[in-house]
Amino acid sequence: MPPGVQVKLLRVIQEKSFSRVGGTRTLISDFRLVAATNRDLARDVASGRFRQDLYFRLNVVPLLMPPLRDRGEDVVELAQEFLRRYAKKYHRALPAMTGEDVKALMAYSWPGNVRELKNVIERCAILSSKDRLQFHLPSSAGPISDPAFAGTPSMDELQRRYILHVLDLAHGRIGGPGGAAEILGMKRTTLQARMRKLGIGK
Repeated sequence: MPPGVQVKLLRVIQEKSFSRVGGTRTLISDFRLVAATNRDLARDVASGRFRQDLYFRLNVVPLLMPPLRDRGEDVVELAQEFLRRYAKKYHRALPAMTGEDVKALMAYSWPGNVRELKNVIERCAILSSKDRLQFHLPSSAGPISDPAFAGTPSMDELQRRYILHVLDLAHGRIGGPGGAAEILGMKRTTLQARMRKLGIGK
């Protein structure tokens, strides 16, 4: 936060008053402020990057949230909840997580915290078969090397690639035994609607 903004925020907190941009009237507001940060503000205060008086004003009832890597059980519960949400969103019949899946999720460091977990689970919901979940976790050595993620595609593009892959496995058949809809665990009409949305002609 720039020093000038810190001064203005401190004044608003102390005086409970402010002026709108371009306005001339001073407005009074009885508000409760909830602030969040991923920075070590005490260290920023010591280094002079953050005002000490503003820090004390904000640090009334601190709630410390440990990073996701330190909350292994939360990782699993959140992953299961996100799987349920995305299975419903994408009309997928997804299998349950295995013991190996749980170990892999708990072993990963999750530098992006919950946002990263949510993205990984959404990709999993799109790319997994009905028999096996595929989490595509990055390795500690670098970025994801799976060719499906080349060029950082959007979720729609990932869906499109995967549906085309499944159609190829099903020899172009959408419905019936062994068809793409059965492999994906969704209704034929749902798959056809998704294909139209993604521009897959069939």
